[in-house]
Amino acid sequence: MSPSSDPAALGGYVDAAAPLLGLAIAPDWREGVIAHLSAILAAGARFDGFALPDETEAAPVFEAAP
Repeated sequence: MSPSSDPAALGGYVDAAAPLLGLAIAPDWREGVIAHLSAILAAGARFDGFALPDETEAAPVFEAAP
C-alpha cells in the first residue's frame, strides 16, 4: 500500500502503519509526522519521475578500509 499525498489519506496511513511498525506516535507529534511523510513522498516522486536509460551504470560502492 502506498499512501497518496492527500493529508487526510496520509493521516489514515500513519494511524494504520504506526502500530504495524511498532511505533507509538504521541498525539502532539502526529501532524509533524504527517508533514514529514508528505515531504518525503514529494522528494521521492521527483526521483521516481526521472527516467534513466538502460545503459546507465550503477554508482560504485565505497567501503571503509579495514
